[in-house]
Amino acid sequence: MQNTEELLGLLRDRGKRGLPLKRVYRQLYNTNLYLSAYGRVYRNAGALTPGVTDETADGTSLETFDTIITALRQEQYQWQPARRTYILKKNGKKRPLGLPTWSDKLLAEVMRMILNAYFDETFSDHSHGFREGRGCHTALREIYHTWKGCAWIIEGDIADCFGSLNHDLIISALAEHIQDGRFLNLVKKLLDAGYMEDWKLNKTLSGTPQGSILSPILSNILLSKLDRFVEGELIPRYNKGEKRRENREYKSLMHRAYRLRKKGQKEAAQKLKQQAQKLPSQDPQDPDYRRLRYCRYADDVRHLTGG
Repeated sequence: MQNTEELLGLLRDRGKRGLPLKRVYRQLYNTNLYLSAYGRVYRNAGALTPGVTDETADGTSLETFDTIITALRQEQYQWQPARRTYILKKNGKKRPLGLPTWSDKLLAEVMRMILNAYFDETFSDHSHGFREGRGCHTALREIYHTWKGCAWIIEGDIADCFGSLNHDLIISALAEHIQDGRFLNLVKKLLDAGYMEDWKLNKTLSGTPQGSILSPILSNILLSKLDRFVEGELIPRYNKGEKRRENREYKSLMHRAYRLRKKGQKEAAQKLKQQAQKLPSQDPQDPDYRRLRYCRYADDVRHLTGG
């Protein structure tokens, strides 16, 4: 039985090399992954909050892991509907939050570790949300250091992103890399598990489960298609020119300053030079030079044109 780091290292390597994942479902039998998953999630604020059952992190043992693994071996694991609750937002509105059962959290974290190890190597460098070592700070750093000469910024935000993603598209995006029907079927069952509100079962016909550990990585896997479209098709088609033309006003002032200095009029030349240095040396409105830059944090998108 492989330890967690060895297995995740192999998955990272396959992702980096663009190799498909095969027979990944059987990795869900590895007890070491559940020990690692427990170490990651038992400190979370909701670890002691029950879902639709009384099960919480208290009382977790090797028997807990064995029960999950046995059900998986028999292909009889059943995701429980999440218990729906609401949290208050700053604007006074309420955001729905799903509370999965403890066993579902453990299995979801194992699957998240597997998917994250493989897919993170395939994600764009311009994707910053829900990734280890990345966040708002890296997105802002990229914009600060590379978005120069900005003419327009277009901001996009996917309304109710987690709640509106199409199930078939999610499974299709996974199937492009994962050649294991049992694993894909397990993900599909999670998406279809629904939620319980006021003890009434509600179906989930779209979206990733609110509150599920798997939701962020699943949304990134699907939205990486947007990243590839922008970077592979939109940017090459939009970008134009190799270099901006010179700013004629800047060039004229510098040339006049040069001539005055040659004549010995150093003070007048210095004034013209200082005046020129307040201007860009290249024409920021050059119609023959265009650049599009792109940055995504979760479901928030920024496009820059003219930089």
